[in-house]
Amino acid sequence: MTDDLTALAADAYVYGYPLVCNLDEIESLSAKGLGAVPPAPYNTFGHARELADPCMRFVSINNDTLYSMAPLDLSGGPLLLHVPDTDGAYYVLQFIDAWTDNVAYVGRRATGTGEGTYLVTGPGWTGAAPEGVPVIAMPTAVGAVVGRNACAGPDDLARVEAIQRRLTLTPTGTGHRLAGLPAPDPDVPAELLFWEKLRVRLAANPPAADDLAHQRRFKPLGLLSAGPSPYADPDDRLAAALAAGAARGGQHVDQLSRTPFAAPVDGWVVDPHGFDYNRHFFGIGTLDSPQWKISDPHRAYELRAAAARAGLWGNHGYEAVYAMTYTDGGGQPLDGTRAYRLRFTAPPPVEAFWSVTMYDLPDFYLVGNPIGRYSIGDRTPGLTWGDDDSLTIALQPDRPAGDLSANWLPTPPGPFRPVLRMYQPRPEILDGTYRIPPHHPRLTLHHRPAARAGVGAVSGKVQESWPAVSVGCCNEVWILEDRIHAR
Repeated sequence: MTDDLTALAADAYVYGYPLVCNLDEIESLSAKGLGAVPPAPYNTFGHARELADPCMRFVSINNDTLYSMAPLDLSGGPLLLHVPDTDGAYYVLQFIDAWTDNVAYVGRRATGTGEGTYLVTGPGWTGAAPEGVPVIAMPTAVGAVVGRNACAGPDDLARVEAIQRRLTLTPTGTGHRLAGLPAPDPDVPAELLFWEKLRVRLAANPPAADDLAHQRRFKPLGLLSAGPSPYADPDDRLAAALAAGAARGGQHVDQLSRTPFAAPVDGWVVDPHGFDYNRHFFGIGTLDSPQWKISDPHRAYELRAAAARAGLWGNHGYEAVYAMTYTDGGGQPLDGTRAYRLRFTAPPPVEAFWSVTMYDLPDFYLVGNPIGRYSIGDRTPGLTWGDDDSLTIALQPDRPAGDLSANWLPTPPGPFRPVLRMYQPRPEILDGTYRIPPHHPRLTLHHRPAARAGVGAVSGKVQESWPAVSVGCCNEVWILEDRIHAR
């Protein structure tokens, strides 16, 4: 019987992990800020004012956009969202409910780049929107807006900051006290705090109607109990099952987050469907079609948990696709003891822009270098293109000679992992007909370069070679997105 209760607790952990993790991050955004985004009170935007660099020691942070984030609490009534005209420049505002579902998008792909006003409402709202104002209906009272504005570099910061200043949320009511997140019982011991948070947050954020039957299965765990917490003084059998279930469920979530959901091609893993777990709530800017929904509820719960662990607040693939690799075209791990060439005979087919960003291993941090370049792409000034309109990127720790010095993406002296980001991908990316070129090893360094103040310094004899290249496979891929919650 205890084994059955433990198995049930493990299942509940996977199911409830996204709710607990997400609301912890929203609370942290409000109280502490996230990365370069300062603390933002509920229903207020906080804005990053600088692009990411190696001083921001956060996991897989992007170097393409400036974040604008707002924690939402709609218990006090609807909000009016005002977006300024970006004059054609890429931006996206992603609306995320308490369960991590992406329920609406406003931005270049979804609604265009003109000035606009939207009414953001909470569950159960029955009022009338102002004439001509579209409604963004949030299925939970608490959620988040995660905004990304494309920024081409330091010289573009002033333009983006002017846009951020005109991006606002305004309450429509007066004097309503916000409910906030329900507080866990302070008498619950630390080892059972996850379960207490899950209990009170389940009550405050009911799931979609056809998920309720699955959720009712967890009644023997005390998760559906109202009133005093059953975890303040649980019996030994329940406490043991919850502890074992959390350990088993956590291991399963970790395994899911480290398992590629798509087979690698030329070493790259490209999965446009890593965030398709929303099956119920499709507002402005979303695509309500079988292609973008996981029909199997159990599979959706697992994918949602994996995304919360490794890629919280990631976009649907039709907004942005993230490709990553740990290996070259021959299946060998990418390492700064070698130099590589990444040759695009045709650029990634996108409607917005693309970039390749460099990260070290095992931390997935941006790589410090003497030219201050952490990513390279179609907006990078001064690139050298081939006579056939191809683009060859040089990935190595030292500056390459000749024309390729303009196309240099510095690597660390040791193992690394690049990420190719493609914003507003075209159909050939989404259907897999576009193939990303593999990394071709070009130079072998006989001695590992020594680190120099965060910059790779090359030493030792260099031997040029073009080894045979075959299609390889990726050893491990688990970061699904520019992971905001772990930065």
